[in-house]
Amino acid sequence: MTPSARHTRSEALSRALKRRARDLGFDACGIARATRLDEEAERLEAWLLGGRHAGMEWMTNHFEKRVDPRQLVEGARSVVCVLHNYYYPADAPAREVAGKISRYARGDDYHRVMKEKLYELFEWLGKEAGGVEGRAFVDSAPVLEKAWAARSGLGWIGKHANLINRSLGSYFFIGELIVDTPLACDSPAEDFCGSCTRCIDACPTDAIYRPYAVDANRCISYWTIEHRGDDVPTALQSGFENWIFGCDICQEACPWNKFKKPSREERYAPRAGMVDTDLATWEEIDLEEFRRRFRRNPVRRAKFDGFKRNVRIARRNAQDRAG
Repeated sequence: MTPSARHTRSEALSRALKRRARDLGFDACGIARATRLDEEAERLEAWLLGGRHAGMEWMTNHFEKRVDPRQLVEGARSVVCVLHNYYYPADAPAREVAGKISRYARGDDYHRVMKEKLYELFEWLGKEAGGVEGRAFVDSAPVLEKAWAARSGLGWIGKHANLINRSLGSYFFIGELIVDTPLACDSPAEDFCGSCTRCIDACPTDAIYRPYAVDANRCISYWTIEHRGDDVPTALQSGFENWIFGCDICQEACPWNKFKKPSREERYAPRAGMVDTDLATWEEIDLEEFRRRFRRNPVRRAKFDGFKRNVRIARRNAQDRAG
């Protein structure tokens, strides 16, 4: 096959792949060339050396795998990125004393939903390409998913360090296929944050210490999800407001989320009680009820003790506001 014919075939396969991704329910699909992320590697190293990862040791492991997909998949040629919208309007008005759970964690575990669809896309690609070697990733391996999504033209990394898509906003999950199949690549998207600083101004704990950089040591999401123990800095606790798992404040402040659309994925719909359960009720649940409510749900990551700690902090904040 001539180089021209290979190029034509690659472009046709890439177009068909994107159509198949949308047929499977993904909201966008882009492709980048599998190569080392040199610029991103420098920024990541500086961020880690500065201790901005709040001691999350797993973020320091497998550095080369994080910045070079060829370390994860031998002979990798392409990184296929997909977006899956999880935004659902609140299913009931959130009362002032209700505990706040980040939108991404109100429905079923996205790892399961995304992996299921990605495996289907991988199998389809294998049949169309006459065989393919590769792996599917959904926030479960050392992959710089936002960097790859930006390189594949699906959006830009905003000043709050989340990926922003002009048509969707930022309420979506990111998944990848790293494959040995040569595909036609997309161009990176332009940054449209401009002079806007709304996300920075809105963060109650000043976690966005400069544009495009977040200090996990001050981030509500870190403290309410990843941190183990009760040693939450007193100076930060009032900024947690009613958040008991994760935080959406910087996304809520972003003007680009005026373009958010309701998700088409029913499994991301909020489960009963996720939006309107008051803090006093959350404080009363026991371990058995915690396991029942959050079965196959991201909130389990906080663990029972961490969740109850978050509720106690949020309830004190609510009581302080009430005077």
